[in-house]
Amino acid sequence: MLTRTDDSFVYLRERIERAHRRQADLFISIHADAFRDQRVRGATVYVLSRKGATDEASRRLAERENAADLVGGVTLKDKDQVFASVLLELVQQGVLISSIDVGDQVLNQMQRIGKIRKSRVQQAPFIVLKSPDIPSILIETAFISNRYDASNLGNGEYQERLAEAIFTGVRNYFYANPPLGTKVAALARASAPREVQHVIRRGDTLSSIANRYQVPIGLIRDANDISGDKIVVGRVLRIPQTQET
Repeated sequence: MLTRTDDSFVYLRERIERAHRRQADLFISIHADAFRDQRVRGATVYVLSRKGATDEASRRLAERENAADLVGGVTLKDKDQVFASVLLELVQQGVLISSIDVGDQVLNQMQRIGKIRKSRVQQAPFIVLKSPDIPSILIETAFISNRYDASNLGNGEYQERLAEAIFTGVRNYFYANPPLGTKVAALARASAPREVQHVIRRGDTLSSIANRYQVPIGLIRDANDISGDKIVVGRVLRIPQTQET
């Protein structure tokens, strides 16, 4: 979803709340930067700084008497100070790690199409990054105060390449970390290796078992921590299988 489709202003915290109400899996804020030194150019990707996370946790805890569904659908209203603090800290740590992961993916794609000002994901206390339970990144696409960057941003072809780079980074992140209950998660489960079990009987060998299930013998060794060819009657072997088998 978009927080807006025109040039109207939406208060910063309202942008977070809109994403929260829609149960968003990711929040992306896209900007163009400017600086008095017109030589400065390039893109930067930000996630929330730890100080910003700490400040936000303090604010959320202070408001918990009127709060509901703050952390993954769990209200802090009826929790004591210590429990609520620990819960928020654990969730924020996980969200920050996820934010850095998706930021890395996006930055990796963006550096293929244009100049990057910072080669690593940066951290800052931007308000729009302060959702306690939604991974969030802020992308400064370029400096409009620099004539080269401004020219790129005004170019339709470059805009398409920039959008494609951001999309590809986000897609790569979600395919590596599919949110539960989504189509991406269903596709990941469908393509994940399946497994059956085989009870070793007299006369069985690793080679005959591999041939029976049409699975490489090396996969059977790896799945069962077997270094050689010796097997024991009665042992249950895990037989990994792919969709093709």
